[in-house]
Amino acid sequence: MTTTRRHLLLAMPALALVAPARAAAWPERPVRIIVSFTAGGTTDIIARLVGSHLSEKWGQPVVIENRPGAGGNIGTEYVVRSAPDGYTLLVGSVGPLAVNQSLYRTMPYDTRKDVAAVSLLAGVPNILVVAPDFPARNVAELVKLAKEKPGALSYGSTGVGTSSHLSGALIDQMAGIQTTHVPYRGAVALNDLLSRRLDFMFATIPSVIEQIRAGKLRPLAVSSLQRSRSAPDVPAMAELGFPGFDASSWFGMVAPANTPREIVSKISSDVAAILRRPDIEKQMVEQGADPVGNTPAEFAAFIDAEITRWATVVRLSGAMVE
Repeated sequence: MTTTRRHLLLAMPALALVAPARAAAWPERPVRIIVSFTAGGTTDIIARLVGSHLSEKWGQPVVIENRPGAGGNIGTEYVVRSAPDGYTLLVGSVGPLAVNQSLYRTMPYDTRKDVAAVSLLAGVPNILVVAPDFPARNVAELVKLAKEKPGALSYGSTGVGTSSHLSGALIDQMAGIQTTHVPYRGAVALNDLLSRRLDFMFATIPSVIEQIRAGKLRPLAVSSLQRSRSAPDVPAMAELGFPGFDASSWFGMVAPANTPREIVSKISSDVAAILRRPDIEKQMVEQGADPVGNTPAEFAAFIDAEITRWATVVRLSGAMVE
């Protein structure tokens, strides 16, 4: 055996300890979680819930920082350009992590190349809501009203290309109606819906569940294939003559590409442990979210499939952002 080979063999056990040691020492300072939408929306709600428990587990502050704009692209780009050391993470949604890849003519990042998947946090159906005095009492009546007045009904969204926008575009396609899309920057669209400046909206359940419970909004349907655990009395669009209608949102945590694999695995494992807690699961379901908590490999495969699926929806909708 050569001297060089002997030295390499002797060094291998020590090298094998480097990665676990690095993960064991992390985090040694505060961790930032970037939210690519405004405060108060579903992305923000889930990020703050998970972040508070990660702070307890890690013994370090976990700071939530909102960086909205460009359909979530601004905050996402900020994260992918950050140091890949685990101290800057993103809680993003289906929009910036999947839909925008085909929606925007030019993108400042490539999800498949520029992010390291950590964990899918939750699946969240959109829920079609109207003001209590809106004349349509169900989806059939909403469609009838829209057919009588093409283009007169308006719906709000949290931005062009978000699942709330594409849910509205999908009902237009499948019902053969024409409604007017009004994009907003984040969750502020709800204010105009509550004040009747908008007619309807597909909103994520956590963002409107308190208004529904208070009687300030009336739910007509959920955008998933099945009913939601959070709103079991609200029918799914698929039940109402829209087979295959699936425009649910989801929320996940990612890190910059090239973040050390052992740190990504640690974060993923810690997130999954939090989401498996019965009290956390109950809290999230009550707020309208279905907790998941999967592995980095599983989440990466999920994102890849979602980019492909939503590309078809975007193409059919005709939506495009410069």
